[in-house]
Amino acid sequence: MKIAIAQLNPIIGDITGNAKLILEAAQKAENLDAKLMITSELSLIGYPPRDLLIYPSLIEAAAAELEELAKNLPSEIAVLVGTVTFNSQGNETGGKSLFNTAALLGNGKVKQIFHKRLLPTYDVFDEQRYFEPGKTSDFFMLEIYGKSSESLAKIGVTICEDLWNDAEFWGRRNYACDPMKELAENQVDFVVNMSASPYRVGKQKLREAMLEHSTNRYQIPIIYVNQVGGNDDLIFDGCSVVFNKIGNAIYRASAFEENLAVVEFNSAKKDLIVTNFESLYLAESEDKEIWSALVLGVKDYLRKCGFSKVVLGLSGGIDSALVAAIATAALGKENVFTILMPSPYSSDHSVKDALELAENLGIAKQVIPIGDLMKSYDNSLQDLFAGTNFGIAEENIQSRIRGNLLMAISNKFGHLLLSTGNKSEMAVGYCTLYGDMNGGLAVISDVPKTRVYSLCRWLNQQAVNNNQNFYGAKNLLITEQQNIIPENILTKAPSAELKEGQKDEDSLPSYEVLDDILYRLVEKCESLAEIIAAGHDSEVVNKVIKLVMR
Repeated sequence: MKIAIAQLNPIIGDITGNAKLILEAAQKAENLDAKLMITSELSLIGYPPRDLLIYPSLIEAAAAELEELAKNLPSEIAVLVGTVTFNSQGNETGGKSLFNTAALLGNGKVKQIFHKRLLPTYDVFDEQRYFEPGKTSDFFMLEIYGKSSESLAKIGVTICEDLWNDAEFWGRRNYACDPMKELAENQVDFVVNMSASPYRVGKQKLREAMLEHSTNRYQIPIIYVNQVGGNDDLIFDGCSVVFNKIGNAIYRASAFEENLAVVEFNSAKKDLIVTNFESLYLAESEDKEIWSALVLGVKDYLRKCGFSKVVLGLSGGIDSALVAAIATAALGKENVFTILMPSPYSSDHSVKDALELAENLGIAKQVIPIGDLMKSYDNSLQDLFAGTNFGIAEENIQSRIRGNLLMAISNKFGHLLLSTGNKSEMAVGYCTLYGDMNGGLAVISDVPKTRVYSLCRWLNQQAVNNNQNFYGAKNLLITEQQNIIPENILTKAPSAELKEGQKDEDSLPSYEVLDDILYRLVEKCESLAEIIAAGHDSEVVNKVIKLVMR
């Protein structure tokens, strides 16, 4: 029996459009002789729907679309679709009004439904706000051939978190029940997991380690199908994967792009197999992985929000250089408009570097000097500011002038303004409200400064080696032996250039030190004492924590 894995990119709330994606995938799957197609968690609605779930009309529309989809599907294929259903007993029991559901469609109708049992509330998840947990771990029977009992496959259904509670793997149990264990006790032939697992660096290695452990432990194959695409602040990497019953990954879907593939269940061996397939390996570098996520995030944010072009300020610094490169890779050079806004404090090399970058990317550029606008502000404020020293207020006026100009251009031409601040600087407030924080999408706001440098060096290495085997490469003007990011941008000391001789490290620790402190504080939730014990100066740690917390 052939089984299709549909790694799709839904739009949250676009029920009709998502149903069309599922139908088109099912038609292709039928042409590949698949008898079952699996989609991702909430594939009909898109994940995460968040407070859209409060609207009963959305749930009713999803139910109607599900019925219509069942009627329109090819007759020879069954499809597992992720959706939301009402909890009819919620009002009586005091439970939530909805279930996170997998629906089995076939023969023109909804044949069976399955409810997600484990509802995460950590990190970006808040599913207990909306959903009632399912009570049982269920399976369905699907005919392989003929009509005898031996010709039926027994298929267990899980939804995302349902597989993330193996106490033997994690060293502890996070929920009262373990759906995978219960399905193993029911002697299912294989388990499908419909997932919407957001991307973070290195997460696929963790997923695969967990899936490998489960297949080894229970000797049951697993098909893991993940959502792909950018949905606002979350990016989903796809990376759907299939493990056979001895714990070998026999299929990996491409990362960060839609994919449809077929694997086969061998009833004699009671195992999943793949023929004529060269399994994709995990990303060879974190930089390539992160680059792909950022490019997909920009591309999908514009597409799903109805924008086609972007504008951003180009300073000659490394942050705006990286954002410009990401935007070009995501959208194409003709859809990226950059503005250089030099002040009397801008160095000649910064303007030169910005112009060189724009030339390397082939993107449009416009120079708008802000010196006269700064004088106008000085004149307007001179009486009020009389007797005070030049300081942060005057520095920030420059940033706010630039922010106003960029927003004016955005409003005038309908371009989305991209802000270019990195995670390190934004975490400690080294940025300007209503200035460089202006924008509709903060592209690298979750990228530490040291990683910004690493990404730029990685990108240059691809260009120098004429390697075009990475996401968005076709939109970049890659010339062998030529950097995309000018070398001077990589080597000069970072500076906001809001006053004479200014350097970032006049106000902050070195970025190597700052980023490690922030990682320990924000990502690992370490205490002041633990961060100091890791080798950091107590005065520096106290300063950083104060900046983050204020």
